[in-house]
Amino acid sequence: MTGKFWMDKRVIVTGGAGFLGSFLIGKLIRRGAADILIPRIEHYDITDSDSIQDLLDDAMLPLDRRPGHLIPDGFNPVAVPDFIPADLVIIHLAAHVGGIGANREHPAEFFYDNLMMGAQLMHQAWQRGVGKFVAIGTVCAYPKFTPVPFKEEDIWNGYPEETNAPYGLAKKMLLVQAQAYRQQYGFNAIFLLPVNLYGPRDNFNPTSSHVIPALIRKCLEGQERGEKELVVWGDGSPTREFLYVEDAAEGILLASERYDGSEPVNLGSGNEISIKDLAECIALLTGFEGKLVWDTTKPNGQPRRSLDVTRAEKYFGFRAGMDFKEGLRRTIEWYRQNRK
Repeated sequence: MTGKFWMDKRVIVTGGAGFLGSFLIGKLIRRGAADILIPRIEHYDITDSDSIQDLLDDAMLPLDRRPGHLIPDGFNPVAVPDFIPADLVIIHLAAHVGGIGANREHPAEFFYDNLMMGAQLMHQAWQRGVGKFVAIGTVCAYPKFTPVPFKEEDIWNGYPEETNAPYGLAKKMLLVQAQAYRQQYGFNAIFLLPVNLYGPRDNFNPTSSHVIPALIRKCLEGQERGEKELVVWGDGSPTREFLYVEDAAEGILLASERYDGSEPVNLGSGNEISIKDLAECIALLTGFEGKLVWDTTKPNGQPRRSLDVTRAEKYFGFRAGMDFKEGLRRTIEWYRQNRK
C-alpha cells in the first residue's frame, strides 16, 4: 500500500523546504510519489487568502507551468494523467515556530500566522474538493498540567503552558476545524500531534532554536573558547520527550496512507528525559568539560511532556525507531560538519 498510495497522487507539502519537510520529501520520493509540490515562500504567503487561491490554482497546472514551486534534488516528477482535485493530498507542515524566548517575544505573530495559514488553507482545500488534508499540530497544544503520559483525550482538559499558549492554541484550532469539516462536509482531514523534534538540518539560530540545537551550539562554542561555565535556562527539572526527525516524517506518511479518522493522534518516541539530564548528555557527547549553571530567573516552560503513543501504533502502525543518544550523535556530527 505504501508505494501504490502515492503513485497517482499530487502532493502539496507546505514547509517542504524546512527541517521536517526535507526529510518527508525524501521519503515521498523513495515511496514513488510522482508529483510533489513545495510552495516557495517568496511566491506564496499562505497567511493570505488570495495567495492560497493562487497556490491551489497553480497546483492544477502541468508541471512546466508551476514557477512558484521547488523541485527537490534527485526528484524527477512525472505528470499525473487525468488529474482531479480528489487526487490531491495536502500535508501542512508550515508553521511559525521558535523556542521559549521567541514565543515570549512574538506571541501575537505566532498566534496570527499559524491560525491564518492553517484555517484558510484547509477551508479552501475543502472548497476545491481536495482528497485529503494532513494537519500537523504541536505538543504545545496540550494543557500545562496534563497527566503524563499525555493521552489524546486530555487535550481539552485545561489551558496550555503560558509561554507558548498562543502558538499551541492556534495549532489546536486545526483539530476543531478538521473535526467540524468532517462532520458537516465529510472532508477527509486528519490531525497529528508530534512531540518536540530534533535531528540533522535543525534550526541552530540562537534567537529561535529549540532546546537541543541550542544546547549543542552552546556546548560546541563553549568548548572551542575554553569556557568554564555554560548558562542554561530554568532549573533543569522540566521533562521533555523528543522524536527524531526521520521518525516523525515516517509517522506522518504512514498516517497519510492509512488513517482517515477524526481523532487526534500523538507522534512521539515514548521516552521522557529531564532538561538537566539532557544538558549533561549533550555536554558529554560534544566534549564540553565546563560546569552547567542554571539560570532560575528564566522560565522552565511546561513542567512535564511525554506522550502516550499507543494510538499511532494501533491506527497506522507507527513506532519510533531511533535510539535517543544515537540521534543526538548524528545531530551533533551534522552540525559540526555544516555550521561553517
